[in-house]
Amino acid sequence: MNKGKVWLVGAGPGEAGLITVKGLNCIHSAEVIVHDRLVNPELIAQAPEQCEIINVGKEHDFHPIPQEEINQILVRYAQAGKQVVRLKGGDPYVFGRGGEEVEVLAQNCIQFEIIPGISSSIGGLAYAGIPVTHRDYASGFHIVTGHTYQGNEQQNWNVLAQLEGTLVILMGMSRLTEICQQLMLHGKSPSTPAAVLMYACHPKQNKVISTLETLAAKVEEKNLHAPALIVIGDVVNLSTALSFESTFPTLSELSSKLKIFNEKAGT
Repeated sequence: MNKGKVWLVGAGPGEAGLITVKGLNCIHSAEVIVHDRLVNPELIAQAPEQCEIINVGKEHDFHPIPQEEINQILVRYAQAGKQVVRLKGGDPYVFGRGGEEVEVLAQNCIQFEIIPGISSSIGGLAYAGIPVTHRDYASGFHIVTGHTYQGNEQQNWNVLAQLEGTLVILMGMSRLTEICQQLMLHGKSPSTPAAVLMYACHPKQNKVISTLETLAAKVEEKNLHAPALIVIGDVVNLSTALSFESTFPTLSELSSKLKIFNEKAGT
């Protein structure tokens, strides 16, 4: 009987310690890890020595391994009876194509499990001192992609410009100028607080705090680039006051503590 199974694991944004305990346990017992480009190497280093590591990372407009082939890699190893971890940055179901991959697994009658992760659209903002909601500034938030499928569809800028609360745009850096212009053209105030956060939750994290009108120019001046997220809304004004430095332990320390915890739990 085929006992292969695929776990779609959210690795979280940037810092390795932000992965869930369940996700880290999966890595520790994986026979195959299929990982994206932005997954922290510290996490991959936690795999067993005999584990096969497959890098299927993509960049904007450069997909050396097409999505259809990634799907078949997961199917092939699971059908061979392997315990497969599909390791994705952030959360598998937040613009991570996790839904597409699970559809293929289900069609092939392969066991799977989803282990959610912290999305950069929330965790990344937190590390930049920006709460995605706040009773005084934003009672809701909206997450959209900066580019649509195959680039042949247009965002409904009129709707996006009228939304209240916090607007978070992922994968939008190549269109930052257009995004800002379209939002203002459709009614968003040019003075709306706006920010770009590059390398969220990472030692190389960098940010620009500005307004919708001047954001693109300031980002170009500071030479920020992808991977980055765009956030628009009054909560951006809290960034300076709420910024902090991460004091998380190293992943090796976390793994040691986790091992002790699991041993005690099993007794």
